[in-house]
This record gives sequence, C-alpha cells and structure tokens, in this order.
Amino acid sequence: QVQLVESGGGLVQAGNSLRLSCAASGRTLSSLAMGWFRQAPGKERQFVASINWGTGTTYYSNSVKGRFTISRDEVKNTVYLQMSSLKPEDTAVYYCAADSRITRRTLSGLVEYEYWGQGTQVTVSS
Repeated sequence: QVQLVESGGGLVQAGNSLRLSCAASGRTLSSLAMGWFRQAPGKERQFVASINWGTGTTYYSNSVKGRFTISRDEVKNTVYLQMSSLKPEDTAVYYCAADSRITRRTLSGLVEYEYWGQGTQVTVSS
C-alpha cells in the first residue's frame, strides 16, 4: 500500500507560479512510478507529468511541457510539481498518483494508476 497526501494548491493569477507537493509513504518508493494528473470541472482526468522514482526520468504532457517540472526528494519522500507561467486553463483539481508498474505506458499516463491522493485545487485567474 502507498499513501499519498497532496498540498500546495490555491488561487493564483495567470502568469504566476505554484508548487504542489505529494508526500508518499507505505512502501519502497524507488520501485514506483509517480504521476500528477488533473481534472477540470466537466472534463476527463488528464495526465500532466510523471517521474520514475528510481531513475528520475520524467515525462510531460504537451500542454505543460516547458512550463511544469516534476521532481522528487528522496530524503523527504516527496514528489513536487513546480508550475510556472500558469494559465486559466490549468485550473483543475490536481491529483498525485503512484503505480508499481514502471513501464512507458505507465509513465505516459496511459494506465489507471494504483494509488491516488485526495487531490488539491488549483485555480488560475485571468
């Protein structure tokens, strides 16, 4: 089992930055893929970014590439999503997720992750 707790969401103006955190616990994290997803009202959940905890390899959706950065702190067992140049269309509930299947499909967000956090709201005003 993996427990995930997100924090760092809030209201921010377009063009500004925000950093989300996801504290992970419960099993050896080095064998996990960690991902961030988001879901806007009335829309399907969307893959944002992922990281192979063991190697640090990262993947991004085209909509956030160049603006968002995913990273992990192996001491704090925490995954971060640094979001810059935020746009109103980035408004969503952001979820942290983990999966034990470290494959390209998993890291590309093409599978249903096994473990999920409760989500944190990000609102970007224009």
